[in-house]
Amino acid sequence: VENTARKGERPPLIGAKPARKKEPRQTAVIDQNGCTGCEACIVFCPVDCIEIVPGVAFTQFQQLVEVDLERCIGCALCAKYCPWDTIKMLPYTEGIQKAPELTLKSVCNQKTHEDVALSNPADSSG
Repeated sequence: VENTARKGERPPLIGAKPARKKEPRQTAVIDQNGCTGCEACIVFCPVDCIEIVPGVAFTQFQQLVEVDLERCIGCALCAKYCPWDTIKMLPYTEGIQKAPELTLKSVCNQKTHEDVALSNPADSSG
């Protein structure tokens, strides 16, 4: 079975307008410490603002996903259908502030060089 979810970054849109006209009341924040990469959130997002993070291969993760907070409309469908209950709907301002603590970037910053080497055996020859 081929994975049909979009992978990688979106190309920049020249002159494109933002996906929403005003800030939503709430926004989705994924706690990457519990995310398994099952992609259920991607399937249910009506504005396609959740993406697979390319090139991340830590041994305890299958794959990781992140919410594009600039495009999230706060509909909460991703949180409702997340089988692992790792997506939290937070008030918009709080979500923007807390996202760096919970998202992929913070998880990656906590990993040691040894963790990265274990997930990438070809790079551990040194």
